[in-house]
Amino acid sequence: MDATDDSTLDAVGSKLKQLRLRRDVTLSALSRETHISVSTLSRLEAGLRRPTLEQLLPLARFHGVTLDSLVDAPRTANPRIDLRPMGCKDGSVIIPLTRRPGGIQAYKFVLPTGRDDALPELRSHEGHDWAYVLNGTLRLVLGEHDLRLTAGEAVEFDTRTPHWFGATTAGPVEYLSLVGRHGERAHIRATTERLPPG
Repeated sequence: MDATDDSTLDAVGSKLKQLRLRRDVTLSALSRETHISVSTLSRLEAGLRRPTLEQLLPLARFHGVTLDSLVDAPRTANPRIDLRPMGCKDGSVIIPLTRRPGGIQAYKFVLPTGRDDALPELRSHEGHDWAYVLNGTLRLVLGEHDLRLTAGEAVEFDTRTPHWFGATTAGPVEYLSLVGRHGERAHIRATTERLPPG
């Protein structure tokens, strides 16, 4: 292992801590979900212990990120293949979930705790959006409507309608978004067909 490998592994701890704090998760809660002891998690975040693959796998799974992003592996030239999370200035994270070019694209968004009095900057563009809340409360301003969506709720709308997504003081929010850039819509199957007997 050379000096570059050493510095790469040393940087993992701070990334793990940032991911945990961004989601407002305690070490105890993370320990329950990953089956890694609190003391080990604390030492990993402080850089006092080098992570093993057996530790990185459940941590990456819990945070919804790739191993590449945790260890800062070199990026590929094609952004459709490199699905690493993208951090934004406001602390939010966008995780691309699809590789194929064109058509409907899927993303996971993680937004930090917001302010209920935040003034939204409404945007509009060609396309169609479908969002599903995984955790937390998502604030969606859609035209003249100011909506609060909670875990398990979904919304679909034409993105030519001015809109804005944000979190509330209730805490961070995670949601999935399917975006059709040219007006494509997600096809939701509402009925099922019974198989013939026998």
